[in-house]
Amino acid sequence: MLQIIADGLIIGSIVSLGAIGLTLTFSILRFANFGHGELLAWGAYLAFSALAAFAALGWNAGGSAATFAPLSFGWPLVAAVLVAALLTALLALALDTLLFKRLRLHGSITLVIASFGAALAVRNLLLFFYGGIPRYYSSDLQIAIAIVPRSVAGGLRITPDQLFVLGLTAVTVLALHLFLRRSVLGRAMRATADNRELARVAGIDPERMLRVAWLLGGALAAMAGVFAGLTVQLRPTLGLDLLLPLFAAVILGGIGSVGGAVVGGLVVGLAESAAVATIGAEWRAAAAFVVLTVMLLLRPNGLFGDSGNRGGRA
Repeated sequence: MLQIIADGLIIGSIVSLGAIGLTLTFSILRFANFGHGELLAWGAYLAFSALAAFAALGWNAGGSAATFAPLSFGWPLVAAVLVAALLTALLALALDTLLFKRLRLHGSITLVIASFGAALAVRNLLLFFYGGIPRYYSSDLQIAIAIVPRSVAGGLRITPDQLFVLGLTAVTVLALHLFLRRSVLGRAMRATADNRELARVAGIDPERMLRVAWLLGGALAAMAGVFAGLTVQLRPTLGLDLLLPLFAAVILGGIGSVGGAVVGGLVVGLAESAAVATIGAEWRAAAAFVVLTVMLLLRPNGLFGDSGNRGGRA
């Protein structure tokens, strides 16, 4: 049981980071971006390319000198994550500038359809540049650490990389919460999500807030993609595989609620982990679909949502 919970929290932390970016853009732009999953995949692969570039420059990406023992990586991957976050944020902003911004006057349905097309195009570009062979950030084999003895509820084992992902996700979510609550820019984003016209009257530029939302969403998507690649593997369909869990997390927590996206992601992760342990790995995606369907039937506005879809809450 403890192992199922631990595995679910690891999956859920990755889903939560991606879901935060999705709910941020939805709260301001008011449309469901089905291309958001591809930002996770691009972020993961951009970090892979950055690692390769560092290795070519002589910065050892896999040797013991560049590794934080007992983790499978070191400073090169940390730097690669920063590079990937920046480039993915710019990619998200570019998609908005070149595509979505031109279609906003045509309504949300047009934007949703356009996001489907953008997802297909971006996914196939990823496949063209990197191929379909799964890749890994490191070839080092990690041994799971026994956190809880087997005599206690079946025991609990977890790899150092997974512990790192859980810890850094918690720190990132806390930092984002403080940013939205305490900073001037964060409060302006929340005000724009609550009421765009009223925010404009108060002197806030909604377009600027939207650009910030795209940049934040892209950076968080890159982190989620790197964490997914670090704990599992890199594959071109990574974004597509995570798309349903992302939407399930956003709807479960309440559209526009940052805190809800975090809780929703953790619940979805636990549901997927329980499904793998009790039914089989082939039913993992079905678990997210069941969570999504049940929430839509019982509480369409989500756990922390309301009829107004107020955004930016943490």
